[in-house]
Amino acid sequence: MKPRRKTLPQKIILDTLKAFSTHPTVDEVYTEVRKIRPTISKNTVYRNLRRFAEDGIIRKVSLPGEEERYDRVTDRHYHFQCEICDSISDIEIDYLDGVNETVRQKYGIQINGHEIVFRGICPKCGVNRK
Repeated sequence: MKPRRKTLPQKIILDTLKAFSTHPTVDEVYTEVRKIRPTISKNTVYRNLRRFAEDGIIRKVSLPGEEERYDRVTDRHYHFQCEICDSISDIEIDYLDGVNETVRQKYGIQINGHEIVFRGICPKCGVNRK
């Protein structure tokens, strides 16, 4: 595959995403990018985030019933979603490769990967509830 040309808007979008400690939506990235490049369109931000995810530079996080979010961490890992503030954070535990094989053997289906999302209340929201 021919390497893609990198433009200044692409660099700004990628740098902006990587500055987040969370898993931002397109709207959140767009809001921050516009502070640097006010003329950029939301479509340009969206298109480039999707392209970066396709190229493996970032990771798209899709949760049922939620807007797509983007993650600067590309290795396989799990996520936690707060039931109060909807924040998503990384869970740093070993990736459970054996689960794929267990499911494949039991159901005879090809498994290409899996996602696990833990849900609960984040520390920040837990403190605010007391």
